[in-house]
Amino acid sequence: MSDTRRRVKVYTLNEDRQWDDRGTGHVSSTYVEELKGMSLLVRAESDGSLLLESKINPNTAYQKQQDTLIVWSEAENYDLALSFQEKAGCDEIWEKICQVQGKDPSVEVTQDLIDESEEERFEEMPETSHLIDLPTCELSKLEEIADLVTSVLSSPIRREKLALALENEGYIKKLLQLFQACENLENTEGLHHLYEIIRGILFLNKATLFEVMFSDECIMDVVGCLEYDPALAQPKRHREFLTKTAKFKEVIPITDSELRQKIHQTYRVQYIQDIILPTPSVFEENFLSTLTSFIFFNKVEIVSMLQRLFLLMQEDEKFLSEVFAQLTDEATDDDKRRELVNFFKEFCAFSQTLQPQNRDAFFKTLAKLGILPALEIVMGMDDLQVRSAATDIFSYLVEFSPSMVREFVMQEAQQSDDDILLINVVIEQMICDTDPELGGAVQLMGLLRTLIDPENMLATTNKTEKSEFLNFFYNHCMHVLTAPLLTNTSEDRREKDNMLGSNKTNTICPDNYQTAQLLALILELLTFCVEHHTYHIKNYIMNKDLLRRVLVLMNSKHTFLALCALRFMRRIIGLKDEFYNRYITKGNLFEPVINALLDNGTRYNLLNSAVIELFEFIRVEDIKSLTAHIVENFYKALESIEYVQTFKGLKTKYEQEKDRQNQKLNSVPSILRSNRFRRDAKALEEDEEMWFNEDDDEEGKAVVTPVEKSKTEDDFPDSYEKFMETKKAKESEDKENLPKRTSSGGFKFTFSHSPSATNGTNSKSVVAQTTPASSNGSSSKTTTLTTSVTATKGSLVGLVDYPDDEEEDEEEESSPRKRPRLGS
Repeated sequence: MSDTRRRVKVYTLNEDRQWDDRGTGHVSSTYVEELKGMSLLVRAESDGSLLLESKINPNTAYQKQQDTLIVWSEAENYDLALSFQEKAGCDEIWEKICQVQGKDPSVEVTQDLIDESEEERFEEMPETSHLIDLPTCELSKLEEIADLVTSVLSSPIRREKLALALENEGYIKKLLQLFQACENLENTEGLHHLYEIIRGILFLNKATLFEVMFSDECIMDVVGCLEYDPALAQPKRHREFLTKTAKFKEVIPITDSELRQKIHQTYRVQYIQDIILPTPSVFEENFLSTLTSFIFFNKVEIVSMLQRLFLLMQEDEKFLSEVFAQLTDEATDDDKRRELVNFFKEFCAFSQTLQPQNRDAFFKTLAKLGILPALEIVMGMDDLQVRSAATDIFSYLVEFSPSMVREFVMQEAQQSDDDILLINVVIEQMICDTDPELGGAVQLMGLLRTLIDPENMLATTNKTEKSEFLNFFYNHCMHVLTAPLLTNTSEDRREKDNMLGSNKTNTICPDNYQTAQLLALILELLTFCVEHHTYHIKNYIMNKDLLRRVLVLMNSKHTFLALCALRFMRRIIGLKDEFYNRYITKGNLFEPVINALLDNGTRYNLLNSAVIELFEFIRVEDIKSLTAHIVENFYKALESIEYVQTFKGLKTKYEQEKDRQNQKLNSVPSILRSNRFRRDAKALEEDEEMWFNEDDDEEGKAVVTPVEKSKTEDDFPDSYEKFMETKKAKESEDKENLPKRTSSGGFKFTFSHSPSATNGTNSKSVVAQTTPASSNGSSSKTTTLTTSVTATKGSLVGLVDYPDDEEEDEEEESSPRKRPRLGS
């Protein structure tokens, strides 16, 4: 029990006069040698680290509030508070503090708040000046009282003495009786004086006075006094708003009168601070710190009481089932449903003030009550306010426990269709956000990213949450997320645009700002997947030919969207995965990027810098396959760019690698380099195609390295004619040995002289040549052909089983066209 009794939460008051939670731990009072005195120590319950070490100074003013709070100031503008879980623990520590200061534990404040300069002046004053004499509380003295209250605000010691006098004499209640008399007499001057008096008393910043002013008996008269601001021509009608307009909606029956009173009080005090009182000046900002604390700790107490109420209601299953049935029942009145959702939203917001242990218990209670299936239904409703409040509740739940939400949706997938899964409902709400600025979509995207982030996924001995959830997400949800992207970049859409005469800047339809923003959000999420979901996202990109579709957005008139598409490609290249590199070179996917760079012209902007950085990364990291592809296919278009040395550097890297390969070839015996043992271009093409379509499960195998061209680019016409003759002569002979293709499987390679064949769209005349590669890195004849890689939906072609050394030796005799592998 001692651990629970001494369990506290440490708070500090920040510059914005808001309480910051510094952590939860256990408090003790002990003598600290370094501080040379009795001190309060708080050690964190999580790791035992020291959260607080504070010497109990004999002259420091400690305040005990609401039975479980001890508040004090250690330096100018540095306030501390200990919030105890139990009253008994607060009483124990309070006794220790009073013992050090020689005070009676029955007091609520141990010292008067005075600074050094005030204390010195106070000591020089005669004894008679220690007390403040209050004028008689009558109408004729209101101006004198107002002047007195205003005059003491600049002196901390006089504020304390005035507060003490007001408290001892029951003066505030007498003033509020005068207010009623002034209103009845319509005494405007007196009402103006009372405004100044009550405002000044609030600025005395004393919790004991607040307890009187904010009691049920006095608070409406206090609000009434604050209506008569002398600066206003007509008084405000705050009381009318609080009593008639603001209605207390009891969504669930609250039988605890103390809880009901605390809710009313907190709402009204918050109204006074936020609405009635003017924004404090620089000199007044510290005057209301205690008022802020009063509201804060009231909220803590309300949530604790509500939680206890919920725990009691939990035993009444019939009642709770009725409450959640009302939330999801289509027959429920819209106003009633809105009240229910807003209640749970405000409840969740208040819960953030609870200590971690209590907050965890609160959210677990909500989960047991069935909040997630209720949200699934409510988030799909037409009422915008209901959807917005439901989204806020969902964000609190995701922040509390992403694993809890993931577990729910995976269990749900076993019983429901994909369309009604909670995550798909969230994705659809993101896609269908009607806000022009997509404020709700941005919030939902952040929640999705939290849910699919492997960093917060748990791994146990029996199961791995990461693999299970990501399998679920990519099988059931990813198609919903990418639907807008695939729709807006489809071939049919682009062909339709071309028929309508769209130009380059209008190849995406609709290319409006809201659609572009949505696609940018989706791309941001996909980029996150590339960084964190290596296997699953790679499979998806290959199956959907996703990068090609994304790069269509390089044509968008919205530069930020083009940059998002480029960032997606940059993340893929940043992985330096040779499987991705093959996919990029085979698909000639640098062409839209280079076209965007050339179309950008001489403009020095973010797009220009981002494209240059992409190629600079390839040069610095010396990614050989991409370097060779860029130089062989695009260097002529890029060599005129001289304001950076990136492209010249790529050419240099390419030539150095080419020289190294030639030196290796020269060291190989001539018989191994003879044409007799060399496979023809067609056989090489087939091997490359089958390698490219390997299943992802074989990603760990050694990557086939590209070979260097054995002839110069000037030999293109002759080599092409020879290739075609050889191809026709052997076509019938090889037909039986070619791997069979289904209409839906694999990648189709189409040979063409036209650059437009490389990507299926009208583009700049940038020649895209492909150098075939052998399986072991040896040389082969260059096939300078433009290729078009069109990804079709369906399964990948099966793995190519290369024969082992013994099989190759046997095959060599029957098929002399295949040369032996150098590695055997």
